Amino acid sequence: MISLTPVENVQQVLAIPAALALAKRGISLLRAKRVVEEVLSRGYAVVELPTVEDASVLADDLRRAGCKAAEVNRGVVDVRDLRERLGLTQEQFALRYGLDVSAIRNWETGRRKPDPAALGYLHVIDRMPEEVRSALEKPLASATS
Repeated sequence: MISLTPVENVQQVLAIPAALALAKRGISLLRAKRVVEEVLSRGYAVVELPTVEDASVLADDLRRAGCKAAEVNRGVVDVRDLRERLGLTQEQFALRYGLDVSAIRNWETGRRKPDPAALGYLHVIDRMPEEVRSALEKPLASATS
């Protein structure tokens, strides 16, 4: 999966070369056009490309068209390693990040794998644990305010 954004300090994204670069990697030209339109309107797009022989060639093709490409990480997360690096017990990890402790136990023992949404969340926790914690917290209102 590839994430696309406009290259910084570029006057415009060259829609036709960008769409052709994507279509060469196995999606229809219409789908490629819609992805480029999404980059232009939203500032980013995510697309699954069936055939990417050389990621650096794809990145160069898209850069010349005014787009920056990044691979979206879908790899596995070692939940036990992540939790231990944060210095948390299973219960603490579950409470801090709003997860079910039984799910954590199942992931750590290999009985189950995180679903795609949980996997994405675990990647975010792995990269920005304090930001996630902060986003989930709501300060208590003072009784004297």
